[in-house]
Amino acid sequence: MKADAVLWDYDGTLVNSVPKNIEITKQILAWVAPRLTEENLPAYLKSEASYHIANHKAKNWQDLYVNFYGLSEKEMLLAGTLWTEFQLKNTTPVELFPGIKKTINQINLPQGVCSQNSSENINRVLKVNNLNHKFHSVVGYDDIPENEQKPFPYSGLRCLEQIFGEITGKTVYYIGDHEGDVEFARNIDEALGGRKKVISIVVKYSGADPRHWKYQPDFEIKKPQEILEILKNNS
Repeated sequence: MKADAVLWDYDGTLVNSVPKNIEITKQILAWVAPRLTEENLPAYLKSEASYHIANHKAKNWQDLYVNFYGLSEKEMLLAGTLWTEFQLKNTTPVELFPGIKKTINQINLPQGVCSQNSSENINRVLKVNNLNHKFHSVVGYDDIPENEQKPFPYSGLRCLEQIFGEITGKTVYYIGDHEGDVEFARNIDEALGGRKKVISIVVKYSGADPRHWKYQPDFEIKKPQEILEILKNNS
């Protein structure tokens, strides 16, 4: 099944953004829910290891904020409106995972990013790492309607439209680190006619453990370079 494009998640897949996300979340909590700061800081924000546990257990960021951090639904919705602003202001550095840059440069297919991060932030990191020329589309949280965020397929379809224009019959690999990314890939495929043309790859190098997920990926990898073998062996 020859691939036409490779689409990526961002956080936990391309970059280790956990230190930055923890700092941003603390700042947002201080704004919308001061009761959850200092000695009352949620346990899942006290270390990177704890953050990973919550992030991979939560269905989405809304679930993460309400059921793991303890925000009310009203506080969670307000936090969502502040994320992009706080993210762009925060200067905590993020690093590409080892092997990511080399892998991206070796993929000779159109590539894109579909993420719940800010597209401006993603483009900035790609440019700093001299990778922006490898990506034909970057669709972030602030580019799509609030009620169409992942795992709804909207951002994936938009990404493909920006790459190809006509997306019928395309075979796409979507790479992520979360059960929601697998569900997202399935929803894109269904929106395209349910022809099993969207293949899901889950990366495990940032802590994902798909064993008990409802949505199972087509492939699991421990190192970014394994993506190249998948593309080679399935083309």
